[in-house]
Amino acid sequence: MHQYLFFIGDFPIRAYGLVLSLSIILATGVGYFLAKADGRGNEKYVVDLGIYCGIAGLVGARLWDVFFFDWGYYHNHLTELFNVWQGGMAIQGGVVLGVLVGVWYCWRHQLDIVHLLDVFAPAIILGQALGRCANLLNGDAFGAPTGSSFGIVYPSTTLAYHTYGDQPLWPAEVWEGQLDVVIFALLLMYRTTKHAKGQCFALYVMLYCVARFFLEYLRGDYTAPVLGIFHSAQMTSIVGFVVAGGIFLWLEIRKHLRRQQSI
Repeated sequence: MHQYLFFIGDFPIRAYGLVLSLSIILATGVGYFLAKADGRGNEKYVVDLGIYCGIAGLVGARLWDVFFFDWGYYHNHLTELFNVWQGGMAIQGGVVLGVLVGVWYCWRHQLDIVHLLDVFAPAIILGQALGRCANLLNGDAFGAPTGSSFGIVYPSTTLAYHTYGDQPLWPAEVWEGQLDVVIFALLLMYRTTKHAKGQCFALYVMLYCVARFFLEYLRGDYTAPVLGIFHSAQMTSIVGFVVAGGIFLWLEIRKHLRRQQSI
């Protein structure tokens, strides 16, 4: 595990930034492939969408973490607001702001927003999976102590080590990345079925929310419960699952009603 790949003078080239950048580039590439395979000519917009949504995702992930998870620290350390290498990128905020910017871009160019959300859903979750590799290299988004010899022991330069020392920690970010790859495959398979427009993106939200909810029990970075019940990310996952699940079911019911009316 190497946080720093090399230095240019005193400026560090961090593995975190490199892998995070690669996750955006590769997710954009997969999005281009899916859009081109879709046959509607939307691939010409994908690079711009990747740039805008990628930047918005990074900003949203950071601001979500700062204001929802760690404001107690950052309101006294405003100069560290954008020190993302210290840890503190919430994927929920990245997805929310990234999707909102993508919706705005599609609206400006008169594109089918819901259809493109379905097309790009697998690319989004793949980007998240690769992003968890960046977390592992940076020693953030880490797990709680396992209480045994099993687990990851992080280097002394990482936030995980500063929090728990040399205790073995659950590989929460590793398992989340692996589950994201599973969701990526499931979404690709689901896209081959006859589904209503919007259901693929709704399914992506549902599957990720379920995975994230249960993995939060292993996380060790943000453990303060909300309302004395769940972690903040678990509360977000519950809301996301309920909303996405409601939309999925509504689209399914509407699909069957239209089919019956056409008979």
